[in-house]
Amino acid sequence: MNRTHITARAQPATGEGIRGRLLALAGHQTAVLEGGDGPPVVLLHGAGEFAACWMRVVPELVAGCRVVAPDLPGHGASELADKPLDAATVVAWLGELIERTCPSPPVLVGHLLGGAIAARFAIEHPDRLSRLVLVDTYGLGRFWPTPRYALAMLAFTARPTEGTQERLFRQCTFDLDGLREQVGERGRLLEAYALDRAREPAMNAALKHLMPQLGMRAIPPAELARIAVPTTLIWGRRDRQVRLGLAEAASARYGWPLHVIERAADDPAFEQPEAFLRALRGALGSA
Repeated sequence: MNRTHITARAQPATGEGIRGRLLALAGHQTAVLEGGDGPPVVLLHGAGEFAACWMRVVPELVAGCRVVAPDLPGHGASELADKPLDAATVVAWLGELIERTCPSPPVLVGHLLGGAIAARFAIEHPDRLSRLVLVDTYGLGRFWPTPRYALAMLAFTARPTEGTQERLFRQCTFDLDGLREQVGERGRLLEAYALDRAREPAMNAALKHLMPQLGMRAIPPAELARIAVPTTLIWGRRDRQVRLGLAEAASARYGWPLHVIERAADDPAFEQPEAFLRALRGALGSA
């Protein structure tokens, strides 16, 4: 996919001032959305998603920050190299992304699978970050979604159709119908693109590597305790795949502030962008 195509994909989803480009990172041709000036903020999306899923918060963030939002390897417009994709490779991939795009240590914001990657990077490279924000993230404990969510996820993974996607999305959101009314045509385009990507062999291959290693595997508490950068948790109260109790336990154990977003499931940045941005700004302003 060429640079012009990436820019065309980014513009209607995320707004003016956002550009797309391709970077070769750790052997993976990576699509990156960038925009804004100021302190750098890197946004890592969740499993089966892509950078434009941050579209409801990026326009506000670029007003005061330099925003960098990549598609994870094998996701969105990013390619998957013909080499093993393991945790060490993904951490190296993120390190190269930061080196190439951030003039100073960034705030690293990770959602779901992106959060598990972000936490592991913070453990290994605390000097390369200014802050860490984990949003409904994997890795803080055992992956134990509700039975309905698990069934919907398995059905969509086995056979990605409009019907199985609909059932999964209803488990991923607090109020899917109301959300669709808010986002309109842009949301329909994102849903169609997500379904298209779910049918791609590259994404399936990436998830087969990343989910067992990073998504379903808990980071040992002793390693999480090594995170030395200021860390904040942001969580949707109605998250059915990474339940709020995990965040509450982590907050109590490690002393990380926890912001709970009402009327949101596992993607508060998309469902409740204003509340998410208030929580994120609080994290950016905290010592």
